[in-house]
Amino acid sequence: MATTLATVEAREVLRCEHCSLVQFRTSNSLCRRCHKPLEIEEPEPLVPQLVTESNPATSGGSGLDVARAVRDIRRSRKLSQRQLAGRMQVPRTYISKIENGKAVPTLSSLQRLATALEIDICDLLRDARSRQHEEATAILADPFLKEIAPYVSRMDAYQRSIFLNQVRDMAMGRRRLA
Repeated sequence: MATTLATVEAREVLRCEHCSLVQFRTSNSLCRRCHKPLEIEEPEPLVPQLVTESNPATSGGSGLDVARAVRDIRRSRKLSQRQLAGRMQVPRTYISKIENGKAVPTLSSLQRLATALEIDICDLLRDARSRQHEEATAILADPFLKEIAPYVSRMDAYQRSIFLNQVRDMAMGRRRLA
């Protein structure tokens, strides 16, 4: 006596980026409501890319670190991977692969990334140390922050927390009674 097991196929659930309809993936990968593509295929590089032995996302050395630059800039702009992917019209997984050093973006992808992040392409190619130095210089350009920087570095975590809460309250216009 032979028994057959019915295989249950896992169906992928997607949200349309255009009309926000949550649905199972269709056979033609078009939205049931607006008929736009549910997910745009990941672009394939036209020219083989050289990948070094070390993982660029975790390398701490100098040089071009596009993976870390994309992640840092995306986070500083308060964008999710999905939002950035939507701006570039690529799958979210492609952004994840770039940030984790699993994919090396082509020159056209770098240009699209820069446009989506509203920066110059040179900012993506600058190393992390120079970006951090530029950010620190911009922060210390503020006279108040420049004045308190030496004191904040000497505070412990509890003191910093109290200080930041008071500054936050003052910035929001609330006053604390001492």
